[in-house]
Amino acid sequence: GAAALHKVAGSAAMEPVSLDNLSILYQSSDFIVVNKHWDVRIDSKMWYEKLTLQSQLRYRFPELADPDTYYGFRFCHQLDFSTSGALCVALNKAAAGSAYKCFKERMVTKAYLALVRGHIQEPRMTIRYAIGKNTTEGLTHMMCVEGTEGCENAKPCQSELIVLEHGLYSGDPVAKVILQPLTGRTHQLRVHCSAIGHPIVGDFTYSHKQDGGPYRMMLHAYYLRIPTSKELIEVSAPDPFVPTLDANWVPQRTMRQLDEVIQGLKESSVCTEGEERRDGLLENPGSEISRQAERLETEEQRAVCKRWLAEWALE
Repeated sequence: GAAALHKVAGSAAMEPVSLDNLSILYQSSDFIVVNKHWDVRIDSKMWYEKLTLQSQLRYRFPELADPDTYYGFRFCHQLDFSTSGALCVALNKAAAGSAYKCFKERMVTKAYLALVRGHIQEPRMTIRYAIGKNTTEGLTHMMCVEGTEGCENAKPCQSELIVLEHGLYSGDPVAKVILQPLTGRTHQLRVHCSAIGHPIVGDFTYSHKQDGGPYRMMLHAYYLRIPTSKELIEVSAPDPFVPTLDANWVPQRTMRQLDEVIQGLKESSVCTEGEERRDGLLENPGSEISRQAERLETEEQRAVCKRWLAEWALE
């Protein structure tokens, strides 16, 4: 309760977002990778929304903003408003193009950390619900799984889940997991976790508006690897789901070590580079959905592509 909150209130994990607290994980002449705060949008066209990741970047790196873009900085991919972690920013057109090529050719490796409700019996799971847009009145901001009421235009999706720890969050059973999206549908990990009955802790939207207690949604983009032609971008954004940062989280049983799982991911990425890429470690290579997933050019990529194409003609 209040005592636990008091204990964690001073920690970096719970600091409110401000214009000048931007955490940089990687910087070169072509790219910056930031550790996005859990309470900030990456950009906004709303005049009243002054504090965004774009405005934080402009404040920190005024000299690096590109006047040819609408906002100043080009994001290579997306993170939801309430998701924290590694987000890659390209500092010029050529860099943006080289990152886009990696996304298009499915050479990017991403792994997220999450706390999810309940204890998960299987050590790992492949989640394969097709995801579409919810057309039900009042729910049009949401995505949904195929076969649910009002769900339209569902596309095949695949996420992999590995259980790291079981424990309690504010006294309720939760599991700490690694999630790997092998496709890139909007809200995919959140929808998939909800669909298997283990919604992400603090995900108000996909918990039937039940889970409003925690101070944030417990989803964090932990590991990102983008092997561009000029440089290898490989970063981990520090794990926020540890008791020293959030005393509400009490791990009780360790199933797998985070470092060991990420090491396996790295090795599989290196092995498959140069050949036609499969998302290594976590995939069942024989499955038809995997092959379908390979062929999907994700919504995220299409959106990024459209945005980039609007800014310049790709060479």
